[in-house]
Amino acid sequence: MKNRKVYIEILNTRYEIIDTQNNITLADSFLLNKIGKGHGEAKLYIGNSSEELYEFWENFSNENIEYFILKNDCYSYLQKAENEYKNPSQNYINKENFSSIYSKNLEYLNKISDEKLTFEITLSEVKPPRIYLKSNAIFNIIRSIALPNFSYISVIKMKEVKTKKIHFYFKLFFADNSTELNNVYETTENLKNTNINININNNIRKGQAKYREKLLEDCSFCPITLVNDERILIASHIKPYAKSNEKEQFDVNNGFIFTPTYDRLFDKGFISFNDDKTMLVSVWLSPLNQKRLNIYNGKKIEKLPLNDERKKYLEYHRNNIFKK
Repeated sequence: MKNRKVYIEILNTRYEIIDTQNNITLADSFLLNKIGKGHGEAKLYIGNSSEELYEFWENFSNENIEYFILKNDCYSYLQKAENEYKNPSQNYINKENFSSIYSKNLEYLNKISDEKLTFEITLSEVKPPRIYLKSNAIFNIIRSIALPNFSYISVIKMKEVKTKKIHFYFKLFFADNSTELNNVYETTENLKNTNINININNNIRKGQAKYREKLLEDCSFCPITLVNDERILIASHIKPYAKSNEKEQFDVNNGFIFTPTYDRLFDKGFISFNDDKTMLVSVWLSPLNQKRLNIYNGKKIEKLPLNDERKKYLEYHRNNIFKK
């Protein structure tokens, strides 16, 4: 299999992506917007000690290495978290002040002049196997704006093309848990076998079953793998079920038929598609895993069923779901 290099351009600088570490959970103890009462420390748990972890982090050396976050990413996070700040769904300690906290966070970001915010990291004193990172005040930006149960960090390890210097790009993501509903109701079999205690309206059950039938009539196979066994095919929404209005939820144009792996990749925003049927692959999916999955930017999916209506839904997916 051809070994394709993956690149990303940030602030007019081109980097080759080496690897990624995804979904680093931001514990309540690490954040300032807490649910629990513990004070916690400004240290970030990144995993248990292993050769792979030390290799990814270059043995936690700061020599000729740059670590950074982008101010614009913090803005994007706050934009996606705005509703949770203004209409809190969790029992935060300062819940009554959350609207004010949101405004103060925006004001704080506005005062920062640099777009790239660099920092250094050190290992915490906590002994292995649990590995924690400590940093300077830059971590406090993340600690101040992130919300427990809705937040995670992913990190891209990359090499600057010109200088060959190693860089670690940290990005804060807002995980809207309601989008998980997108896959809960995919088939009547799933509905019958699920262990999740959800009170499902019969109309939703029937609507989902009919939606899946219509999708299979429109395209009876996964356009990526060409697998046509209905028992393992999933009706995947383009615009998530939880974000759609009543018409969109059961609109056959708001969906594709995929095998489970590609349904998951699409649902989580690791892949999307252009209007010319070429695939988009997120930089937050490591080059090694892209190679294993045999996916890459620009790969033509000839059998992808596209029409004008689906293109409109795909525009939403590219702008709101796809991890850029």
